[in-house]
Amino acid sequence: MNTIRSALCTVCFYIWSIFMGLLMMPMVLLPRRGFRLFVMLWANGNTFIFRFIVGIRVEIRGREFIPVGPAIVASKHQSEWETNIFLHLLTDPVYIMKKELGYIPGYGLYARKMKMIFIDRSGYSKTLRKLVQDARETIESGRAVVIFPEGTRVDPSKKLPYRPGIAALYGGLGLPVTPVVHNSGLCWPKRSFRKYAGTIVLRFLPPIESGLERQEFMARLESVMESAADELLAETDKSQNRTSTEH
Repeated sequence: MNTIRSALCTVCFYIWSIFMGLLMMPMVLLPRRGFRLFVMLWANGNTFIFRFIVGIRVEIRGREFIPVGPAIVASKHQSEWETNIFLHLLTDPVYIMKKELGYIPGYGLYARKMKMIFIDRSGYSKTLRKLVQDARETIESGRAVVIFPEGTRVDPSKKLPYRPGIAALYGGLGLPVTPVVHNSGLCWPKRSFRKYAGTIVLRFLPPIESGLERQEFMARLESVMESAADELLAETDKSQNRTSTEH
């Protein structure tokens, strides 16, 4: 049954994305805010597909910590799902993306239209300076910046070191950083077409205040995010075990 639902979800996702991609092609001539309406329509369609075909529900925790207006959000990255959800929760967010995504036909054009920030992960200090410059322009326009500190999708049970991009943003912009954890990889594993019914829990954590030294900031960010992610994974395991026992 899961194979059928996963296959149906994948087919519907691509049909919807191709349809919207073609519809949005002439819309790139609109002002960005007008174009964003079509991006949100695409995102809403994805949410509908995940919910009613696969059975993926969403629970948001820590709503009192959701930043309003310009902000830096550092999120765990486990699947493509989180690139969809922040469009609904933050103020016109800008994602930090690897430059290779900008080469995808259609997607790259639309991402640039939305002024997403592309980075060359092999550029080192030059890349970090450009990242801070682009992010500063984003913040000055009143938008939020979303960065995935690990730099790639990571299985829920695994850990990777945090990359220097988040430290560059924190030090260069002088803003607090709001950490976010979730368990999306349990419902949508990376590099897999399979998707599983369940509840994705996304939790906003208290922001880390600005002004800390780089090393202290990175240590605290990684500590609070990994601890919260471990708690969420343990909670999910207990819930699954309880469900299995009850059945």
